[in-house]
Amino acid sequence: MGSDRDELLRHGAELDGVEIVEYEPSDRHPLSPRYRRGRLLVLGSSAVTVIASVAAAVVYLAWPWRYVTPGGEGHTLYRLYTPLLGTLLGLAVLGLAAALLLTAKRLLPREVSVQRRHLENGSTSEDRATFAATVADAQERTGLRRRSVFGRAMAVAASTLGASLGIVGVGAFVRDPWDRRTHTTSPEDTPWHTGWHSPDGETVYLRMDTGEPTEVVLVRPEDLAPGSTVPVFPFRESERDDPEALAKAFEESDNPATLYRLPEGTAMAERADRAGLNYRDYYAYSRLCTHLGCPVGMFETATRRLMCPCHQSQFDLTAYARPTFGPAARALPQLPIALHPDGHFVATGDFTGPVGPGFWELG
Repeated sequence: MGSDRDELLRHGAELDGVEIVEYEPSDRHPLSPRYRRGRLLVLGSSAVTVIASVAAAVVYLAWPWRYVTPGGEGHTLYRLYTPLLGTLLGLAVLGLAAALLLTAKRLLPREVSVQRRHLENGSTSEDRATFAATVADAQERTGLRRRSVFGRAMAVAASTLGASLGIVGVGAFVRDPWDRRTHTTSPEDTPWHTGWHSPDGETVYLRMDTGEPTEVVLVRPEDLAPGSTVPVFPFRESERDDPEALAKAFEESDNPATLYRLPEGTAMAERADRAGLNYRDYYAYSRLCTHLGCPVGMFETATRRLMCPCHQSQFDLTAYARPTFGPAARALPQLPIALHPDGHFVATGDFTGPVGPGFWELG
C-alpha cells in the first residue's frame, strides 16, 4: 500500500507540475525534546483558549454590568466589565491561533514546493486519487492519526470558544426590551418610553447640564437668545435630594433633548398634530439622530437646519425636524413643552415617537 501511495504521489506531482524544492520531515519520536516542547506548547495554548472562553462566559453572565455612579459601591467592578470581557475573548482567540500555528511550525513537516497555476474546469478522477494519496501520506508522515490528543485539544478549544461567543451573541436576545416585567428600575423603562415620561403625573422640568451631576439648573425662556440652543435633561422635584437619580438622568441614552429658540421671523410649517407642542418660538427635539443615534448638536441658524456630524444627515427645523439630506429617514421626535407658572420650562409628555435609530417593531 505504501509503495502504491508513493507512486501516486510522484505521479501526482508530475501531473501537477510540482517541484519539491525542500522537504524536512517532522520529528515524530515521542521522547524527542522538540516533540515534547511542541506538545506542551500546543496543549498549553489550547488550555488558555478553554479557560479564557469559560471565564468570558462567566463574566458575561454573572459580572455586575449595570451603571454605577463614580464613587458608588461597585463602580470599580462596573468599569472592569467591558475590559475584562474583551481581554478574555481576545485571549481565547489568540490561544486557538497559537495552537494552530505551533502545530504547523513544530509538528508538521517543513516543505517548500513550487507549482504552476492551472486553470481547468474541475478535477479528474486521477487528480482526486493523487490528492487523496497526498493527504494520506501527510497524515502518516506527521503522525497526526496517532497524535489525536492534539486534534481533541484543539477541537475542545474551538468548541469552547464558539460556545462562549454564542452566549455573548445570543445573550442580547434573552431579555425582551418591550417586556415590562423584566425591567427592575421602572415598568415604563422600554424603547417606547424615556425619562421624560411621567406615569404618576409628576411635573418633569427641563434641566441644563452644568457638568456637575448633582447640580440642578432649570431652564427659563430668558436663558436662550434667538437662534440659540441648549441641551436639556428631565428633572423631577422628588429627585432633588437623590444624587443617584440626578446622575441617572444624564446616563440614560434616550433622555438627551435639545431646546431650540428659533430666530425672529422664522415661518413654521403648519401641522395639526403638532399644535400646542411648542412654547412660542421654543421647540424641543430628541438629540439622537434617527440614523445611527449620533448626537445632533449642530444648528445652522441661517437655514434653520439641524446637522448630524457623523453621517451628515440634516433636519429642517421649520418642518418639525424632517430629514432633508443624508441617510436618516425619520424625523427627530419632538418633545412637547410648556411654561410652568413658576417660569421654568416643563415637558407635557414624552417624545412624539421612539428616539434614535429605527428598529424592527417600529414598522
